[in-house]
Amino acid sequence: MRPWHGLDEVPRDWGGSVVAIGVFDGVHRGHQAVLAAAAHRARALDLPVVAVVLDPHPDAARGGPAPAVLTPLDRRAALLAAHGAAAVCVLPVIPEPAAPEPEAFALRVLTGRLGAAAVAVGPGGLDLGGGGVLSPGDLRELGARHGFAVEVAEAVGGAEPVTSDRVRALLDAGDADAARAALGRPHRVEGVVVHGAARGRELLGFPTANLECPPGTAVPGDGVYAGRMLLTDPPPGAAETAWPAAISVGTNPTFEGAVRTVEGYALDRDDLDLYGRAMAMEFTHRIRGQLKFDSVEELIAAMGRDVDRARELAAEDPA
Repeated sequence: MRPWHGLDEVPRDWGGSVVAIGVFDGVHRGHQAVLAAAAHRARALDLPVVAVVLDPHPDAARGGPAPAVLTPLDRRAALLAAHGAAAVCVLPVIPEPAAPEPEAFALRVLTGRLGAAAVAVGPGGLDLGGGGVLSPGDLRELGARHGFAVEVAEAVGGAEPVTSDRVRALLDAGDADAARAALGRPHRVEGVVVHGAARGRELLGFPTANLECPPGTAVPGDGVYAGRMLLTDPPPGAAETAWPAAISVGTNPTFEGAVRTVEGYALDRDDLDLYGRAMAMEFTHRIRGQLKFDSVEELIAAMGRDVDRARELAAEDPA
């Protein structure tokens, strides 16, 4: 799905809709609950769901650093569509002091171009960055004045609700399993395969694809993971587009490395030419943390064990 970038791209003849609105980074289980609430109301009203994605992150609009990105915008739009959005509209979050008042925002976005009959949000309401935060109560007051209902999805995850910050913390800790549970799917990083030091192929016997990720990508904590490598823009007629993999994240301390890298070894394959390809790596399970070995021989032995374990996990979890 190609998202609309700004209200000017919304078709002039667009009718009414149910709007799910938020940052939606990760499209995790909490976000999925918002989409489900929107879809429930949309079915009752016989209207489509429009997911409005606020970008950049509201923290950046307030002058602070933006958190690491769990899902780039194109991926976010595809996931929102998979969870029921008929259309996705990306709206800029305007920094202070130019940010509109919340009521002006509601009139321009919700009841204007998108014709919102209902609006679905998470339990924290709606963070407009420089425009402030609209609580669920604030939204209901606006809705009462401007003719739209408000659906507030309940928090997901019990004592530790699923949020994008929670997912980032799990990834920082290397807890790929818990991140997967919170997301409802394995965490994925995307980028382009670039040339590395070639140690995997020439010295270690495990040729790896080195993934160059965009700055600010939420990369899991240093360690070795089981997962999957997949082409995100495969050539026409490609016979293979995905492979089970062992993935290493870290600085290669055995070789006194200083640059953090993401490297994937497609299990039992040494015949793949992936340089320059757009690729994603998915993290399903953590195998171990990053270690520094006293010799190359010890490293090779450990990599053999890692690959064996990744192979076992792939057999248990073929998806």
